[in-house]
Amino acid sequence: MLRFLTAGESHGPCLMAIVEGLPAGLEVDVEAINRDLARRQGGYGRGGRMKIERDKVEVLGGVLYSKTIGAPVSLRVENRDWANWRERWAAGDLPKLTVPRPGHADYAGMVKYGLDDARPILERASARETAARVAVGALAKLLLAEFGVAVGSHVAEIGGVVAQAPDLAWPELWALAESSDVRCPDEAAATRMREAIDAAREAGDSLGGVFVVAATGLPVGLGSHAQWDRRLDARLAQAVMSIPAIKGVEIGPAFENARLSGTQVHDEFEISNLQSPFSNVTRPSNRAGGIEGGMTNGEPVVVRAAMKPIPTTVTPLRSVDLATGEEAATQYQRADVCAVPAASVVGEAMVAWGLADALVEKLGGDSLDEMKRRSRR
Repeated sequence: MLRFLTAGESHGPCLMAIVEGLPAGLEVDVEAINRDLARRQGGYGRGGRMKIERDKVEVLGGVLYSKTIGAPVSLRVENRDWANWRERWAAGDLPKLTVPRPGHADYAGMVKYGLDDARPILERASARETAARVAVGALAKLLLAEFGVAVGSHVAEIGGVVAQAPDLAWPELWALAESSDVRCPDEAAATRMREAIDAAREAGDSLGGVFVVAATGLPVGLGSHAQWDRRLDARLAQAVMSIPAIKGVEIGPAFENARLSGTQVHDEFEISNLQSPFSNVTRPSNRAGGIEGGMTNGEPVVVRAAMKPIPTTVTPLRSVDLATGEEAATQYQRADVCAVPAASVVGEAMVAWGLADALVEKLGGDSLDEMKRRSRR
């Protein structure tokens, strides 16, 4: 099975990732990884940090002549902002934070690790870490593409502005999203989203929203019904929920389905060739989001995620100074007004990772050629 770990702090020298379990022989397209890193940095509502960083990946191990060799793959993404922090970091003179921000990891982390400063917590809890995840997810996408699987995303809601996505094939929907700075394929809604972001910026506030990740070309049977931790929907939900500020995940329109009756929800079967039933089963709908019983069912996998507003706001919130025990107001730390468009790219990475892991589990094999031979059985 696949696994990865990341390391690094928001204002440290770099972010690192170690990826284990990729088959040998996978072509590593560094420019494709860099394109996804650039997509994560974009989006209307981003803060000043994105004017500093120009994320590029450096492959340090596990790849020879542009192909994986079966060894762990080591990735590095430089923090350009490190130049502004290097001297203070070395001198132990980082700005101390004793007033935890509501909604952030500050308070819980300080208590958990017995710290009198939230700085070590926010450095690691920062969403800056997701740059490493996007690089890892881009590798997963390269593996999935070898088997005809594509992963994309779009934004469905920001600050209460709900988009009406046009009824298009997924690739066409993704193309529209790519042309939008809020990653929304509904231009009328995108305009209102920008206005909402501008209003939040003026008010010293932040906004959340909803994004949708979908994957096409998946075979039937990834995941399993047999044990709780092998169910693919559970694994994808965990992967997406692990993204900072994500507080809700659904497969397909799950909460909408919960308000309907069973005959309105379940995707009926149709068959186009009675002589070959299993390969010709079709569905006129996909309200299950491509997963039934913890397994892919041949329809596109659709994952929706809800992102809360970023907890760092210009407008102070009530808190407590843990150094004095007195009431205090939060101090602003540089942050985005809205990061939902960027989060959708991170969502792609985590969904791609979960699907690639399930594909490797299903097919096995130490090399890409071996996996492909097994996929044709």
